[in-house]
Amino acid sequence: MSIATELIALLERFAARSALPRVRALHVPPPSAAGTKSGEFCALELEDGSIGLSYVLLGDTLVSLAADPEFATLAGSDSLAVARWYASASGAKRTVGFAAVNALTRCLFERAGFIPDAAADSIGLLDPQPGEHIGMIGFFSPLVPRIVAAGAHLTIAELDPTFAGEAAGYRVTLDPAELASCDKVLSTSTVLLNDTLDAVLANCRSARYFAMVGPGAGCLPDPLFARGVTLLGGHWISDVEGFVDALAGGKPWGSHGRKFALPREEYPGVTALLDRLA
Repeated sequence: MSIATELIALLERFAARSALPRVRALHVPPPSAAGTKSGEFCALELEDGSIGLSYVLLGDTLVSLAADPEFATLAGSDSLAVARWYASASGAKRTVGFAAVNALTRCLFERAGFIPDAAADSIGLLDPQPGEHIGMIGFFSPLVPRIVAAGAHLTIAELDPTFAGEAAGYRVTLDPAELASCDKVLSTSTVLLNDTLDAVLANCRSARYFAMVGPGAGCLPDPLFARGVTLLGGHWISDVEGFVDALAGGKPWGSHGRKFALPREEYPGVTALLDRLA
């Protein structure tokens, strides 16, 4: 089964145990936020206030979200039906489906009383050491100096050829096979949208630590941990109203929540979470 199919199957188990909230709204960043971090994610809000984020800068996703009237009329929709788009659709619908998967995951966590701990740092507890070979999936430019300063060797796998080449203390490559000798890897959650996680993990077979981080890393981690991911780090929205207002206004929204870090060994598993439901 694909990751998408597995996630939908887990959410169907949730639906069989508890009535799911319907969609309240899809929130899309305004054109004024283009080129900023505030314009990189949409958010699906459920009627219970659960929020799920999803990256919108793949292909023409952002344009489609703004132009297609279907996305403006999601209020009241069956949230699980929307989540199924992640496994059955492509483009903007897959992106919105993934946001719904993340929102329903937040709903399950809340109902089960499971709240992941706050992240201690921004690099997925990677703890780079001198001489280690660190891999990075996607160019997290603000994090590069810290890894390089630790004395680690850094290889970054990117899709954008404009970044390729050698730089001070690190190398950017278009060939993910160059990650084969990495000891630790930090990955963007975008690999869940472009369906490349399995290929990425195959290229990181020597890594003893694989952290997936980013605002979109909010799904049930069961299929990820089963494949070799060792930590999931996402964004836990605590001030829904403030977050929605900030996203709609194209303003920074990070202060309306906190980053969380969920190591594989600290996750009880979806079966245990479902058993906690009333």
